[in-house]
Amino acid sequence: MGDGIRVLLVDDEERFAQTLSKRLRERGLSVLTASRGMEALDLMEDHVFDVVVLDVKMPGMTGVETLREIKKIQPLTEVILLTGHASVDSAIEGMRLGALEYLMKPCEIEELMARIEDAYAKKVMREEELRQSV
Repeated sequence: MGDGIRVLLVDDEERFAQTLSKRLRERGLSVLTASRGMEALDLMEDHVFDVVVLDVKMPGMTGVETLREIKKIQPLTEVILLTGHASVDSAIEGMRLGALEYLMKPCEIEELMARIEDAYAKKVMREEELRQSV
């Protein structure tokens, strides 16, 4: 992966994921994609990500279940939940488990970029706080 904010995009809608990852790369981000929760967790075993953009509704492991496991593997990685099927319950559960944001699909690329940049800044700040406390 190149320089820039390291993003993992997890979405089972292949065309959406391809288009969004291309648009994020054009803005200087380093992006890998996964189409399932388990695939995302496998990638997280081998790569460090700053931000995960995670679809809530996927076959097999849901986004909320995936979020729970992400926080076990890389607790400082920030997660932005993305969904086309708004559900108050999944939003509340996602935030309780540590998601930073909950956005509706489709969202403007500028809004998503701003949220990713905010998430990255928060992760960097938390890493610095950890370093200082050691």
